[in-house]
Amino acid sequence: MKIIECPRDAMQGWERFIPSQTKADYINQLLKVGFDTIDFGSFVSSRAVPQMSDTADVLSKLDWSASSSKLLAIVANLRGADEACQYQEITFLGFPLSLSETFQLKNTNKSIEDALVILQEIQNLCVKHNKTLVTYLSMGFGNPYGDPYEPEFVVSFTEKLAKMNVGIVSLADTSGVSTPASISSLFNAIIPAFPTIEFGAHLHSTRETVAEKIEAVYESGCRRIDGAIKGFGGCPLAGNALVGNVATEAIVDFTKKRQLATGLDQAEFERAVLMAGRVFV
Repeated sequence: MKIIECPRDAMQGWERFIPSQTKADYINQLLKVGFDTIDFGSFVSSRAVPQMSDTADVLSKLDWSASSSKLLAIVANLRGADEACQYQEITFLGFPLSLSETFQLKNTNKSIEDALVILQEIQNLCVKHNKTLVTYLSMGFGNPYGDPYEPEFVVSFTEKLAKMNVGIVSLADTSGVSTPASISSLFNAIIPAFPTIEFGAHLHSTRETVAEKIEAVYESGCRRIDGAIKGFGGCPLAGNALVGNVATEAIVDFTKKRQLATGLDQAEFERAVLMAGRVFV
């Protein structure tokens, strides 16, 4: 089971600006844990996400050389992707693309059609610089706008990504509306349809429903899941403060019960959990 730890997502909407050194110290601890990937920062507009304005500075302070974890940075346009590609430490570029036309316009001020053009340009840039593109399909399990999101629609949408040779697609529950049934329905439809694509789950959840959602992800064949320690974070533009990220502790508990290999160092993980309590204050 690949666990993607997302301190970037936890930090980006945090009200108090977290100093660069504090961010770096925390991510350096996460690098010791053994997560498959760490979503550490983003090269986006500092006006839109001021908390991430120091991503390059944070990256310069990271000691990643002895870590097995790979680094992922979120980008929203070609400029940000070009900047991210200049750093050899970064393996993955994550691009947010919405299944909802309404949310795509709210989030990026661009249509889905325009965003797909940008996605192709970023994919070309990734190939050129030996990076891997991770496409996040936001509003993957529903939206409050009445836009389509049914499994058949998602499969049809993903065909466009497959034609671009996108290798990793993560379905994002942006507004926290997913249920175990909807998770199972979507992954059972999409995973067999695209055997060359690695699918992931980036869920938002209340504490009460998180365990059953993780189980639904696994049982439906998905082996890549995002989390954030203590469940901090969520989409700052989704307009729903009641749900946060899936707590990594819940994912770890699930993998222990199922005796699944994760490669995590439990002692270092516990140190990271304790450290999170000092970072997010």
